[in-house]
Amino acid sequence: MSPGIYNKSYLMTAGPTPLPPAVSQVMAEPILYHRAPAFIEIYERALAGLKRVFQTGNDVLAFSSSGSGALESAVANLTTAGEPAVVASAGKFGERWAELCTAYGVDMTHLEFDWGTKIDPETVDEALSSLDRPARALFVTHSETSTGVVHDVRTLAEIARKHDTIIVVDAVSGMGAVTLPQDEWGVDVVVSGSQKALMSPPGLGFASVNERALEAAAANATPRYYFDWVKTSKGQRKSPADSPFTPAVTVWRSLDIALGMIEEEGLENVFARHAALARAARAGIAAIGLERFGPDDDGANVVTGAHLPEEIDGARLPKVMRDDLGITVAGGQGHLKGKIVRIAHCGYYGAFDIIVAMSGLEMALKRLGYECEAGAAAGAAEQVLIDAGSPEPVGKT
Repeated sequence: MSPGIYNKSYLMTAGPTPLPPAVSQVMAEPILYHRAPAFIEIYERALAGLKRVFQTGNDVLAFSSSGSGALESAVANLTTAGEPAVVASAGKFGERWAELCTAYGVDMTHLEFDWGTKIDPETVDEALSSLDRPARALFVTHSETSTGVVHDVRTLAEIARKHDTIIVVDAVSGMGAVTLPQDEWGVDVVVSGSQKALMSPPGLGFASVNERALEAAAANATPRYYFDWVKTSKGQRKSPADSPFTPAVTVWRSLDIALGMIEEEGLENVFARHAALARAARAGIAAIGLERFGPDDDGANVVTGAHLPEEIDGARLPKVMRDDLGITVAGGQGHLKGKIVRIAHCGYYGAFDIIVAMSGLEMALKRLGYECEAGAAAGAAEQVLIDAGSPEPVGKT
């Protein structure tokens, strides 16, 4: 915690994200036995709530893991060593798909796009067409957390269907922040995690799997045990629902509360709030002369990235904001370290969180020698929020 007048901490990262008080409080209650009716009721209610957020009629298979565990489950269930698959990446987390495919011995075609750009659907189409055998799967990312870019999943899903290829989408940071209507867009598999826009602690990974993908998994001989989709789906389809392994019961209790808050706010209102907060962040960085990182996309509402001025030591900015001002933001990853700053607004964020982040960004930049008008970023963000009605999450106090 920062000393002196900066004695309150603010978390402005894309995961873990801040927790609503009610979500934190329920985890302090006595732990439940996972086979007891009291927990099964929570488990079934949360599974149903997940379907509504994923906008699907599919089973949303759940694992006690981070979001990366859900990604691994997709590779383990859908790929076979030596068989072809395609990965399209444009950032650090897109590259995780490639790392997983390599670990499983997949004959992988890796399409690498520049960080800060969108995956090009035509290039993906050409790559799938050029394979001598059909790809078992196409692995892409929805919201690339390392850059803030949101990719065109709808078009990528159309291309995958054209080639009779299963599309798997990493929506770990995007799920619950920007729309991804899985069934409407014909997306076979969507994976996510609990600790970002779903306003819960880390510990749960999800894979929403349609029947086509589940049948492919059942026919796939690749060894797996804990992440076996067929085993998990059989348990969740029981009445009452069951889990083949001990679930993270306290995280499930928190997720149940968080999903209830999302339902109370209304999913479309949740998306509108994220859009307003993103507009405010974009206006703030522009007001102090920073250039947005990534394409000019009004749908990129999970993380806002900005190029840092060349005349400052950009690697120090996140440290100054965290250690001196008590505001935790993310810097660039990989070759972007020290070159960009990333401010998240996915999950339990409201209008004044953005104003705080913009004020802290100004102050940190000034401490590092960058000249900007005090209050310009916060003022520009404030005007956007005034125009939007200053949207707040349900229960924000």
